[in-house]
Amino acid sequence: MTASSTLQRVAVFGATGSIGASALDVIARHPQRLRVAVLAAGSQVEALLDLCQRHRPRHAVIAREDLFPALRDGLRERGLETEAHAGMAALDALAAGDACDTVVAAIVGAAGLSSTLAAARAGKRLLLANKESLVLAGELMTRAADAAGADIIPIDSEHNAIFQCLRSRQAKGDVRRIVLTASGGPFRGRRRTELADVTPAQAVAHPKWSMGPKISVDSATLMNKGLELIEAHHLFGLSGDRLGVLVHPQSLVHSLVEFVDGSTLAQLGLPDMRTALAVGLGWPDRIDSGVAGLDLLTQGRLDFEAPDMDAFPCLRLACGALDAGGTAPAILNAANEVAVSAFLQGKIRFLSIPALVEEALAALPAAPADSLEALLEADARARRITETTIAGHAARA
Repeated sequence: MTASSTLQRVAVFGATGSIGASALDVIARHPQRLRVAVLAAGSQVEALLDLCQRHRPRHAVIAREDLFPALRDGLRERGLETEAHAGMAALDALAAGDACDTVVAAIVGAAGLSSTLAAARAGKRLLLANKESLVLAGELMTRAADAAGADIIPIDSEHNAIFQCLRSRQAKGDVRRIVLTASGGPFRGRRRTELADVTPAQAVAHPKWSMGPKISVDSATLMNKGLELIEAHHLFGLSGDRLGVLVHPQSLVHSLVEFVDGSTLAQLGLPDMRTALAVGLGWPDRIDSGVAGLDLLTQGRLDFEAPDMDAFPCLRLACGALDAGGTAPAILNAANEVAVSAFLQGKIRFLSIPALVEEALAALPAAPADSLEALLEADARARRITETTIAGHAARA
């Protein structure tokens, strides 16, 4: 039976977010091939109910258990047969069970780790948009996927580009290096001193991509690119010295793979997440994504420049965490999540984000990452340290 003749049952975790919306758009274009089986959201019950009415999944999950009655009653009021669930344990069970064949893992932050790991352990096709799963527990995730025969297809545009250039998850001996591209975010070209008074509204106004607030701030600090370097290390099996970053403001070249014979392959396309999602949902076939082709004559020029590590130290901190290994990436990620949340709430300034991450890394030296428990403990400790530091700054203000 060919891939195109098999009806693929898809679970979309993080369905009410931008990646979830893009995934559902692609799925709806292929009713003979793709079916929405599970929809999951964090707390947006009404938005989840609207999606259930449109896509008619067998199951719907709301992460906040106190919102279960609202989800259950809302489904009944709309006359839907969708079964209601609540809580992370339900999410894990649906990811691992026979309700779906494919999981789009788009829950933002460490909250997405458990269900992503459950899908990998169950041997599912995993469309991975939750970068924290690899940053926090990359070794455990890839080991689980290999043991269960799960296919991990990254949905970040950069890693998806590398996947396409390699046509597999592992970079073999013929790869010299991988280069990730970065748009540079909304503050490209600014000096460090010019970033002191940046507001949350300015930071989330990404020039090319439509993303949630947390990921948009990560793009503005270049932490997003640092996290992607750590992801690439786990996905493609390359050490940090064989991974690089180039700032490419047009966001048309999504990544490059350089081979030992001097050849470089790049994947190009318009900045639209539906392309990467269509690759993941259709692989090894190509299916319509709804994205137009790339007209290079219209686009004009392609520019590349080195990232400014002084103005954007988060990238430097992420490279250091990758080199340190062990629990260092988990500490980096946790401190950054807390710092970004505080910035979005107006509690700290933009430049405090890298400062808080650096403090957490200094306070918690890297330890072996030999179990999920050890990683979660490192994550929790980094969050406590960062929250305490932020509270101390507020008290002195």
